[in-house]
Amino acid sequence: MDLEKKKTFNNFAARKGLRSTRQRDIILDAFLSTHQHVSVEELYLKIKTTHPGIGNATVYRTLKLFVEAGLAREMLLHDGQTRYEHITAGEHHDHLVCTGCNSIIEFENETIEQLQNEIAMRHGFLIRSHKLEIYGLCSACRG
Repeated sequence: MDLEKKKTFNNFAARKGLRSTRQRDIILDAFLSTHQHVSVEELYLKIKTTHPGIGNATVYRTLKLFVEAGLAREMLLHDGQTRYEHITAGEHHDHLVCTGCNSIIEFENETIEQLQNEIAMRHGFLIRSHKLEIYGLCSACRG
């Protein structure tokens, strides 16, 4: 799977006329190794321990390229923090976002998906994509 994503990004970069760089490869590997929604700062801190020559601005610009290439999705949270998550073809999930601790819980619900499709059909609307983010307090913050 990661090899496919690397190939997708390299093809995207070539189409844009961007040369392949070791820094982008390192950032892509670090991003693909994350299994949570990550901010630029969190990814930068993960990378800088082993690659101190890669700056925060490079991580930021590279994450933007991942979004443009269709490998990542941006989530702007209520606190102004942008987080990034992997996009996997054919996979969809929604999010519960805690306004207390900023934790993000992913969930899938077929009833919600069906209801969205029914509403779109009633209005003659073709859904290309969608996102659902529900904001509130997680059980830890409520306790």
